[in-house]
Amino acid sequence: MSQLAQAVLSVAQSLPEGGLLSPKEFLHLGTRAAIDQTLTRLTKEGLLLRVGRGVYALPVQGRFGVRPPSTESVVEAIEAASGEVVVPSGAAEANALGLTTQVPIKEIYLTTGPSRRLHLGHRVVELKHGNRWQMSMGKRPAGQAIRALLWLGPDQAPAALQTLHGVLETQEWAAMRGARNLLPSWMAKAVSEVSGG
Repeated sequence: MSQLAQAVLSVAQSLPEGGLLSPKEFLHLGTRAAIDQTLTRLTKEGLLLRVGRGVYALPVQGRFGVRPPSTESVVEAIEAASGEVVVPSGAAEANALGLTTQVPIKEIYLTTGPSRRLHLGHRVVELKHGNRWQMSMGKRPAGQAIRALLWLGPDQAPAALQTLHGVLETQEWAAMRGARNLLPSWMAKAVSEVSGG
């Protein structure tokens, strides 16, 4: 194995699960072409995973063999590296809040960054650029509720809001109501109508 390949693997092994590598991190060790060739070779040998365009991660050695890193660990690494906010889609949030028993088939996240796909073994994770109002509350429960309501739509929102009113802590309910000026009209109206506005 070349010194460049050993250096790349050494860095990869020093990262936590889901830690991401970019060719640009290794430009001090060789030409871009040599680095790209090394990353491609390590991927073909199964020592690295190509997660996305110019993004690589180390597979995880578990009790039952080698597996891709968890989606959550990769999402955390993206947030740490880029400063993006990445949150689950409305379908996942609705399920997490108990508003639906449907489990999303596709792994879809909303991001403040560009839309793209991540390949984690056989799983494809979609990152879709979200609107500012969808991301305004981040990962807090009020933000989860807003994304869940969007996914459920205007017809199911009133019943879902009654459930959320009983589930969300007072400060989270107040935060969601306080964000009404950012929400689509139908959602702002539905939020206002719960418990007499």
